[in-house]
Amino acid sequence: MHASSRSISTNQSGPHEDLARRVARALAHPLRKPVVEHTRAAFESASAWLATRRLAARFPDQAVIGVDRSESRLGREHGPLPDNALLVRADLVDFWRLVLADGWRPARHYLLYPNPYPKAAHLKLRWQGHPILPVILALGGRLELRSNWRLYVEEFALAVTQATGLPAAVQPHEPQDEFLTPFEQKYHASGQTLWKLVVELPHAPGLVPGGGGA
Repeated sequence: MHASSRSISTNQSGPHEDLARRVARALAHPLRKPVVEHTRAAFESASAWLATRRLAARFPDQAVIGVDRSESRLGREHGPLPDNALLVRADLVDFWRLVLADGWRPARHYLLYPNPYPKAAHLKLRWQGHPILPVILALGGRLELRSNWRLYVEEFALAVTQATGLPAAVQPHEPQDEFLTPFEQKYHASGQTLWKLVVELPHAPGLVPGGGGA
């Protein structure tokens, strides 16, 4: 497969100088953003579905929920889903808050090729610079971030260590023809180096200022 995808272009020469302040602010102040109704409805639907899959926890297979805010992406033909899989359209900022408030404890949590917002002025739109960061980390489990922009992963690693005290290492990712997303396949086919961060996190609701409920 041949592909030609543009590499990330940024005016940053290293991790954003404002990253530590953004992380400290997220840890000190609760996120006040109201949950939008379509995300609350999506969460309630996912919660009801998951309740019927509790037996799956007794087996190696896991209940899997994929979340995307794009209706067009979710509406594409993905082929039949396994019985233990569900796709929902939702705003992740709200969805994560509802997940934490309901006591979910994901075994594995993937952030796959998020929008890098490469301009320095857009740090607050990256997950590591967003007020939602404490909620993401508080969910616990094996958190894996993948991106084709190394600086994004480096910033996320710095934010994880600042917030939790845990070491977080950036490493190259070789998918070996096992692609989790079309983005991963496209960037790999374009010859771009892919990067990842994997960290084992404790379930830590206390990390969220103000309780983190929705």
